[in-house]
Amino acid sequence: MFKTLGGGALTTNNAKQTHSHPVTQLCDDGRRLYANALRSGRIARSEAAQAPCLMEFPLLHPDPDDSDWLRPVPPSAALAQRLNPVEREIQERRHFAIELTDAFEPFMAISAQDPPITHAITVLEGDSRINAALDLSTAECRTEVLTVQPGGGRSEHVLAQGLERGRAVVDRGVGIRTLYQHTVRHSQGTLAYAERLAEDEVEIRTLEELTERLIIFDRTVAYIPARSDRQVALELRHPGLVDYLAQVFELLWRRATPLTEQVAYEPTPDGITGVQRSIAKLLIEGYVDEAIARRLGMNVRTCRAHIAKLATTLGSGSRAQLGYLIAHSQILDQDG
Repeated sequence: MFKTLGGGALTTNNAKQTHSHPVTQLCDDGRRLYANALRSGRIARSEAAQAPCLMEFPLLHPDPDDSDWLRPVPPSAALAQRLNPVEREIQERRHFAIELTDAFEPFMAISAQDPPITHAITVLEGDSRINAALDLSTAECRTEVLTVQPGGGRSEHVLAQGLERGRAVVDRGVGIRTLYQHTVRHSQGTLAYAERLAEDEVEIRTLEELTERLIIFDRTVAYIPARSDRQVALELRHPGLVDYLAQVFELLWRRATPLTEQVAYEPTPDGITGVQRSIAKLLIEGYVDEAIARRLGMNVRTCRAHIAKLATTLGSGSRAQLGYLIAHSQILDQDG
């Protein structure tokens, strides 16, 4: 049973009846005997018994003059008898289709309109598209830019590009707050970049470890990388997502150290530096050299140099022994 939106119903009983014995399913004997009956005008009941389907359709009926004989139903009458319920079902289904169309008509008009353009998440692929989107957001920014820039020192090209964008924002009185990793404190290029933007509206702080790259404009649009090679980025405009990322930034900002201040590391025994202590912590956690370097924003060579100094200080002759000595030394006690 099918119900329309208006509460009407269509039964399919007729369809079952009309399709239970289609003419095309007549056996060969039935076809031959029916043709003979049409030619001669009648057929013996005993002969028709060879094809019971002739009576089931029915294509034969008793001869009123002689009960031992059967007369054929005219093909036109048999066809009409079979077609009438089919045509009635077709009419009912057409009526049902019209009812459905009428019921959905108001909604079709609504869905035909252009959907609202929200662009909650836009995928940007390639440097040109990413930079074009950043340039547009920079031009439209009116209050504040929040950025997270993991890694160590930047190349001259990246710094020049950042300086150009930074100047365009600062000149309009827009504030900038940027988070770097501690390793930029040893990058003369980055320090020079920070000095050229050293105005009241620009603040820079550093942390040992940071999340992936993040840029937020006016707390209305944010950009994050979508692939490790940074050739694909996501432009986020969903208020909930952007607000969440802004809260993450604020949490990191409160824990960071202003670039103009010295990083206050907890004292460690045997002259082990704060950076080496951080490396030791990551070694104990099972990170390999490349992962440690990436997390602390330094190149692998520098990371391995720190590991070598750490091994020398603790008297280690192998990587396995170094892990054991770190675990049993006092250099990580401050983490408890």
